[in-house]
Amino acid sequence: MGDGIGDSKIGSGTVKCCLVILARMSGHRKRVRRFEDGRARFVTFSTFDRLPLFQNDAIKDRFAESLAAARKRENFELYAWIVMPEHVHLLIRSTAQPLAPILAGLKSGFAKSVLTRWRALDAPVLARITDRSGRPRFWQRGGGYDRNIRDDDEFHEKISYIHANPVRRGLVVSPTHWKWSSARWYEGDTSGPVPIDRPGATTNPPVPSPISDG
Repeated sequence: MGDGIGDSKIGSGTVKCCLVILARMSGHRKRVRRFEDGRARFVTFSTFDRLPLFQNDAIKDRFAESLAAARKRENFELYAWIVMPEHVHLLIRSTAQPLAPILAGLKSGFAKSVLTRWRALDAPVLARITDRSGRPRFWQRGGGYDRNIRDDDEFHEKISYIHANPVRRGLVVSPTHWKWSSARWYEGDTSGPVPIDRPGATTNPPVPSPISDG
């Protein structure tokens, strides 16, 4: 007869395996719910090692142009945006398709154009953004920060938070003094490079009730 230790190890391994599977299933359900409930989302993505790769105004201008083109091409709703020296904030909603591939396309297309230009110039910054595999990167790895907006109060709080970024950093004294955001649009100046969508009644539908397994 065995002493039960071997059986105990097998049981422990089985439990761990089940926990991993359940975690993956839970993550999948969260991702599906996040898209399917059609709510606005607050998204942040950062530059490689949070280096100030947007310090050059021309780079900020190029991202704004890329964002406007993506909005028109992918038909998502954009409620607020800002480009800071080392990160980007978006308040965004997509009901026609998942947001993840839209953002991936925006980021990769923009990064490719910038890196191509820097390679042509043999820009010194390339040495600082080359990862361990020898590949230059504009963006930090991963999808960035992504949060569902729960209600109208949070929606408007996030708009204010986005627009106040450069003021908190001491870059300007007023949100509208920062060219690379939607702050001016909310003050009636629609001459900027990125049109935004006015929030509507369906911006944030009611939070769906949890689905019962019973």
